[in-house]
Amino acid sequence: MMVRVEEIYRDILTRAPEHRVQPSLERVEAVCELLGDPQRAFRTIHLTGTNGKTSTARMVERLVAAMGLRTGRFTSPHLHTVRERIAIDGAPISPEAFVAAWEDIAPFVEMVDARSQARGGPRLSFFEVFTLMAFDAFADAPVDVAVVEVGMGGRWDATNVVEADVAVLTPVDWDHMQWLGSTLREIAGEKVGIIKDGTTVISAEQREEVAGIIAVAAAQHGSRLVEEGRDLAVVQRRVGVGGQLLTLRTPAATYEDVFLPLHGEHQARNALLALAAVEAFFGGGALPAEAVEEGFAGVTSPGRLEVVRTSPTVLVDAAHNPHGIRALRDALDEAFAFRRLVGVVSCMADKQAEAMLGELEPFLDEVVVTGMHSSRAMDPSVLYELAQDVFVDTDRVYLAPFLADAVDLAAARAEAEGDPAGTAGVLVVGSVLLAAEARALLGRTEA
Repeated sequence: MMVRVEEIYRDILTRAPEHRVQPSLERVEAVCELLGDPQRAFRTIHLTGTNGKTSTARMVERLVAAMGLRTGRFTSPHLHTVRERIAIDGAPISPEAFVAAWEDIAPFVEMVDARSQARGGPRLSFFEVFTLMAFDAFADAPVDVAVVEVGMGGRWDATNVVEADVAVLTPVDWDHMQWLGSTLREIAGEKVGIIKDGTTVISAEQREEVAGIIAVAAAQHGSRLVEEGRDLAVVQRRVGVGGQLLTLRTPAATYEDVFLPLHGEHQARNALLALAAVEAFFGGGALPAEAVEEGFAGVTSPGRLEVVRTSPTVLVDAAHNPHGIRALRDALDEAFAFRRLVGVVSCMADKQAEAMLGELEPFLDEVVVTGMHSSRAMDPSVLYELAQDVFVDTDRVYLAPFLADAVDLAAARAEAEGDPAGTAGVLVVGSVLLAAEARALLGRTEA
C-alpha cells in the first residue's frame, strides 16, 4: 500500500506546485460539486496568517478532541510523509484511506482538468488536489470538525471553499510577496478573504495597518471580531521543565496554570488564539478546565524549536522569514542557556535570505551555510556570499553544501571552545524542508 501512496504522490507532483497561487476557486468548487460537496459534511475552523498557523492548528485540534469530538486536520507542508497533511484524530491518514481518497476524487479531477484545459486554463494544482483529498477523507471518516490551514494567502486558497464557523488570523507579516503583494495591506487583503458572513474572527495582535483591514472585513461580513490585546491576553508565563505554565484570559474566562509543552512567547500567544477559537466554536462560553489541561498537554509541534540530539544540543526550527526568526531568538534566550551557538542555515530562493541572516547574526557565534534537496532551494554558494556580507567577520561563516557535513562541522565548531557540557548548541533553521531533512538525518521521522 505504501508503494501505491508514493505512486499517487509522484503523480500529483507533476501538477503546478503549491506555492503558485492560481487565482480562482472555480476548479475546486467544480470538483466539490461533483463529489456532493464533502466540505459541507463537517464544521470547520479555518486558519490563515504568516507565522504560527501549523502550531495553532495543532493546538486547536487537540482542544477540540479533548472536548469529545472527532477531528480532521489539514496542514502544510509536511515534514516526512505527505500523509501528515491530512490527519484524522490527530494522526496522519492511513495509507489505505489516502489511496481511497485519491480514488474517490480522481475521476472528477480528470473531468474538471479536461474542462479547464479545453478553455485554455490550467489543471488543478498540487495543493488543490490535496485539499480535495482532505475534504473527501474527512467526510468519509467521518469527522465532526475539520481544522483547516490555508496553503497560502486566503482569498484564492483552495481551502477557501469551506464555510467556517471560526476564522483565525495568526500574525500577518511579509512573506510570499511575489504571490500575495508587496505591502502588508495587500498581503492582509488576501488573508482576510477567509472571513465569511457571520463567522467569528479570532485575530492575533497585528500591525496597525493589518488590524484595520481585519476590522473592516469583519464588519463587512457581520462577523464578531475577537482580538488579542483587547479581548485576549497572555496574562502570565512561567518557564517550566519541558515547556511553560500560562495564565490565559479570553472573553469567557481566565485559565490559570495551563501547561504548554512548547517553548517561547510566540507559542503562548498561539495557545491563546487556539483557546479563543475553540471557545467560539462551542458557542463562546468557558471550556472545562480538564479539557483545556488535556488538550494543551497533548500538543506537539515537530520541527519547532525541537531538540533532536544532545551533546552538543542540536535544535531544529522551521522558521523561514524574519518574523519567525525573531520569535525563535526570543524563545532560545528564554529556554536555553547556550554559551556558544552555531547555526546551520539554508532557505528557499524566494525567501528574504538577507533579512533572515540579519536576524540570526546577533545571536549566532558562527554559521554554516548548506543546501537542501529542492529545486527551489537557494544555491549554497549564493547564500554563503550573502552570509559573509551580513556577518562582516567572514571567519564566522562556513560553507558545507551537504547537510550531514554541515551538522558535523557546526557541532565541532560549537564545542571548539571547550565549554561545559550542555552549553554548546547547534541550530538548524531557515526552511520547513531543512528542518525535515535534519530531523530525518538525526533519526526523527515521526511528526
